[in-house]
Amino acid sequence: MYQPGLNDLDAVLAVARRSSFRGAALDLGMSTTAMSSTIAKLEAHLGVRLFNRTTRSVSLTDAGRAFVEQVAPGLEDIRGAMDAARAQQAKPSGMLRINTFATAAREILAPLVLEYLRRHPDVHVDVVTEGRLVDVVAEGFDFGVRMANLVPTDMIAIPLGEPQRHAIVASPAYLKKHGRPRVPSDLFRHRCIRVRLPNGSLFRWEFRKRGQTALIDVTGPITLDEASLSRIAVLEGIGLGFFMEPDVRGDIEAGRLVRVLEDWTPELARLCLYYPGRRNSSAAHTAFVALAREVAVARQ
Repeated sequence: MYQPGLNDLDAVLAVARRSSFRGAALDLGMSTTAMSSTIAKLEAHLGVRLFNRTTRSVSLTDAGRAFVEQVAPGLEDIRGAMDAARAQQAKPSGMLRINTFATAAREILAPLVLEYLRRHPDVHVDVVTEGRLVDVVAEGFDFGVRMANLVPTDMIAIPLGEPQRHAIVASPAYLKKHGRPRVPSDLFRHRCIRVRLPNGSLFRWEFRKRGQTALIDVTGPITLDEASLSRIAVLEGIGLGFFMEPDVRGDIEAGRLVRVLEDWTPELARLCLYYPGRRNSSAAHTAFVALAREVAVARQ
């Protein structure tokens, strides 16, 4: 006889959080078909529909909303009890989930995540990259990585490196043909790679110098929403691009790209690993925090 388990309840909360079977399935490492089947089986067991489904959206029914409101705190208590038990482990094991954005993931992957896996091979680390800023607790993550000014004030934060900077770059061939911008307003006469943000709006290039600020709504032949694609376009000479410095540092050093307007891109906040305070952290969680602090000291 079917009896709902923790995974079934996790599935309900994930669908409620994402308003999407596909998004929930991705979060939990399941197929969309398996997610849909799990919810249908639970609904059949309860004798009530938890979700309204259309071809375009998924939303909680009144019964589903009441179910989630009652289940979520209890599930959190169960997870807390499990964390308390894991805290007694001498050897880190299990899974850690980290939410970050792509540039930061590339920065922390080798010195922190991969080094952690070498030291603790019984732990699986799930790194999710996305542009939107999420509530790491509500969405089931152990850690977040963002720039310090975006870290919620109720989180414990560990600085992970040097302050970040933006970099505006172009290929040598592009600059030879079109000239070099000297001030931000020169960009109105240049071809630029436009950037679409996760919320669908177009990114305005921001510059600062000695108290002056400039926001430039650039124009150009192409709009992209991922830094690696923008990098390809800039390397091919299509136009100027606006990046986080680590994404193009190697190209600048190798001469494939040339930096411009550097005096208009001052230092930004540092990257931080952050996490909620817990009474009973697992051995895996404690070991990850310890390594993050070790990395932070090494980069000072």
